[in-house]
Amino acid sequence: QVQLVESGGGLVQAGDSLRLSCAASERTFSRYAMGWFRRTPGKEREFVAVISWSGGYTDYSESVKGRFTIARDNAKNTVSLQMNSLKPEDTAVYYCAAARTGWGSSNSDTYDYWGQGTQVTVSS
Repeated sequence: QVQLVESGGGLVQAGDSLRLSCAASERTFSRYAMGWFRRTPGKEREFVAVISWSGGYTDYSESVKGRFTIARDNAKNTVSLQMNSLKPEDTAVYYCAAARTGWGSSNSDTYDYWGQGTQVTVSS
């Protein structure tokens, strides 16, 4: 069982930056593809970014491409999401997730473990 704990959320203004972190309890963290998703009230969970177990593959949703950067540190069992040029529409609860197999996917059904989420609020 992998436990994921997100941190770094908060209230910022449009144009600001924020860095989310996700700490994993699993010693075999480096074997998991990691993803970030977000959810706003009344909407489906939305893919944000994914990184493969090695860090060699990343992918982003079109809405965040060029503004967000996903990275991982396998020695520290952490994955981060650097969010720049934030917009009010980025307001959501952000979740990190771990997938035991595959390179990583935008499909949330392929993930096996989820964190509790961290709130990001961007004011205009």
